[in-house]
This record gives sequence, structure tokens and C-alpha cells, in this order.
Amino acid sequence: MPIHLDDLEVIPKVEGFDTVLIVACNMCAGASISMRENKPFIQFFKSFLKSPPLEKHIKKLESQLAEKGVKVIKFKSGIIQQFFLCLWTTRQRKKLHEVAKQCDAVIVLGCDSAFKTVVDAVKGSGCVVIKGMEVSGVMNTKTKFQFPGDIYFEDAKTVHICDRHCKFFDKKNQHKKGG
Repeated sequence: MPIHLDDLEVIPKVEGFDTVLIVACNMCAGASISMRENKPFIQFFKSFLKSPPLEKHIKKLESQLAEKGVKVIKFKSGIIQQFFLCLWTTRQRKKLHEVAKQCDAVIVLGCDSAFKTVVDAVKGSGCVVIKGMEVSGVMNTKTKFQFPGDIYFEDAKTVHICDRHCKFFDKKNQHKKGG
């Protein structure tokens, strides 16, 4: 399942910049927002392969930034690439680098792997990379298909991830596992 992400406050971090690029992972960011808002993740006949809740979130962010005098560019990736930012091709990463050269900062709406992809891709462009979301766990959900082509998540839960320093205890055997 997708990584579950929570929003981070980015507006104060970009105040004073002229141009900001927004780069979003349609899969994890879109799934997280649709789960939170209990809205369809995808509506094939309305938005094809874009997540309406994510698009609405980006528009709100664009509006907030515009109020602060910041020009916003939304990075447009290919149809397949928009789903998994962390799996972008070399060509997509080069395209991102070229667009980033025109910007002061890049806001990444995605997981830590997406953030790392962007950091590596824009190296040498002169722009600052800002996390727009943070990992809170992994989504555990039932996928529901609803006519005429909407995909929803129901009974969705976030399973929190313990980092590599955590110790796990098996209550039955009372011994440490992992870490």
C-alpha cells in the first residue's frame, strides 16, 4: 500500500522567494489526502489518472503562495511517472533539473524517497528543496471501485512505522526482536 503522509507547513519557508516549483507524487500524496478527506482517489472519467483531492490540495497551496507574492509552477510529469516520483526515469529527473533552474525553491509533496529523488535531481540548480509532507506510516485499506470508475479507500488505517532503532517485544515469549 502507499506510504501515508501528513502535511507540513511550507508557507513560512518560502516567503521572500519569487518562484516556487511544486513537485507531487500522485500515488502516496494523492492516496493520503483522499484517505484523509474520504474522497475518491481517482475518478477515471473526470480526471483520468490524476487524484482530485491532490489537485485540490495543490491549488489551495498555489493560492496561499500567490497571496504571499510567490509565483508557482507545477511540475508536469508523464502519465506513468506521476504515480511514483521515487521511480522516475533519468529523463524525468533531467527535465525536473531544467525546470528547477528557473525557481528559488521546490516543494515536494511525497515521501522521503520522493524528497531524495528531487534533492538529487535538482543538485546544482541553485534552488532550495522543501518537504511539503512527512511520512506517518503505511496505508492499510480496502480498495473500493465504484461505478462509473471511481476508486475509493474504505476502512483505511495508518500503520505506523517504527524506525530501525525500535525494539519489538513479543508478549508471549517476552524477548526482544528486531533492531
